[in-house]
Amino acid sequence: MTRQTAARHLVDSLVINEITHVFCVPGESYLPVLDALYDVRDRIQLISCRHEAAAANMAEAYGKLTGRPGVCMVTRGPGATQGAVGVHTAFQDSTPMIYLIGQVARSMMDREAFQEIDYRQFFASTAKWAGQIDQASRVTEYMHRAFATAINGRRGPVVLALPEDMLAEEADAPAPLRVVETPPAAGPKAMLQFERLLREARRPLLLVGGGGWSLLATERLKTFVQDTGLPVAATFRSKDLIDNCHPNYIGDVGIAPNPALADRIRASDLLIALGPRLGEMTTSGYELIRAPNPEQGLIHIHPGADELGRVYWADVAINASPDRFLVEANRRRRDPNAAWATQAHEGHEAYQAFSTPIEVKEGVNLSSVFGQLGDLAGPKAIICNGAGNYAAWLHRFHRHRGYKTQLAPTSGAMGYGFPAALAAKAAQPDRTVVCVAGDGCFMMASNELATAMQYNLPVIVLVVNNGSYGTIRMHQERDYPGRISGTNLVNPDFKAYAESFGAHGERVANDDAFPDAFERARKSGKPAVIELVTSAREIAPGRRLG
Repeated sequence: MTRQTAARHLVDSLVINEITHVFCVPGESYLPVLDALYDVRDRIQLISCRHEAAAANMAEAYGKLTGRPGVCMVTRGPGATQGAVGVHTAFQDSTPMIYLIGQVARSMMDREAFQEIDYRQFFASTAKWAGQIDQASRVTEYMHRAFATAINGRRGPVVLALPEDMLAEEADAPAPLRVVETPPAAGPKAMLQFERLLREARRPLLLVGGGGWSLLATERLKTFVQDTGLPVAATFRSKDLIDNCHPNYIGDVGIAPNPALADRIRASDLLIALGPRLGEMTTSGYELIRAPNPEQGLIHIHPGADELGRVYWADVAINASPDRFLVEANRRRRDPNAAWATQAHEGHEAYQAFSTPIEVKEGVNLSSVFGQLGDLAGPKAIICNGAGNYAAWLHRFHRHRGYKTQLAPTSGAMGYGFPAALAAKAAQPDRTVVCVAGDGCFMMASNELATAMQYNLPVIVLVVNNGSYGTIRMHQERDYPGRISGTNLVNPDFKAYAESFGAHGERVANDDAFPDAFERARKSGKPAVIELVTSAREIAPGRRLG
């Protein structure tokens, strides 16, 4: 037992759990924690942001990249609600995260005091657990539960409210212990059922995605694919789980997937879903894989027991983390099935054709830009994005070569990519980090250029500027042709805007100018913004507004 303030007990819990960064917008409601963090500034870097949404997105990206919970601290009321977008993204993306909120003093609760909200109710549907610490002596207990909840089973966010008077109290509390993940493993009966269905399949397909992966798990995935010859596809925004140049990789299933891949999924007689929830984007509105009873045979492997059978009725449901399942699956050595290998190679050729740059008639050709981005940035570069039609170009034409080279929200949240890039650069400064954002997406977080400069985070931002909220414009033109309403944008000179912060700025109006502009941005050693001048008429790959 140690006697000290609740705030110091809380910070000790962060230290023992190897949290290296905390993202925040400072607030008077948690001043004792800010003070306690000062004493451990050699172990935890506090990154103060310009908006709570960015701070929460940075914490989510940190959790996604490192596998340890990303920690975000915000003040009560407006601070907490503005950062709620990051909590929602962490929930839908199965990302470990701890969201700490300064709360009104306990003596003022239930009076609608200044900025008071009951966060247990507010975050009930978007967090794995939402609690409040009312006793200083129980801080380490609550923090231990928070870490355990965030990293075990289906990973996700935890929200804890911290009454400001509680944080300043001194109390005896147990010394914190590091929380270790306890992943579920596949049982022998389930593995026998899995092997039987796999052996009987004629057109099986492996679908990988979801949270809870590790570098070791991706290596075991590679072994499993080689031993079986299975064709393997990635779910929405999980392309970095396998080298996209692997001969068995057949593409990703998300918004506007390759029609040949969609046909292959429909024709499959056995889908092996390893890790994903099988959400709306991956299943094309629950129709590509029909809910609740798919036309294909289905083996669903997921670390969260509550997820199995919640939407889909699987022939075999296996409660296991991707890594523990692959350990069991790889115990049996097999000769690759020649028929499956042929199907995989045909699928890979179709993927290569689909991800080959196409012609556009106006503006910078994004297929060309993203087709060469891998060579320019390097195979280990981390590519981040938010949401918008520009992301369809990125996901289709950029080929990921390694694990944790993609940070993107399955929640479809705009304003995510730039904060995510800053968190990635802070956590792994030796890697090249590129943010791809639309003009609308970037302007939701562009004020964080100040944060990039303050903490010397030299990320490269590619701003796709078509003067439009492109995704909504596309839907608008389809449903209400010629009646443009609310989707046009007026933007700054992005080059000058970047330079006003002291960052590096470039403007690219044709494809040939991009490689040199990218190299200048890299060599500048500063945060950099490259504006890509595109046309709203080239609204999506292969789709043009008339």
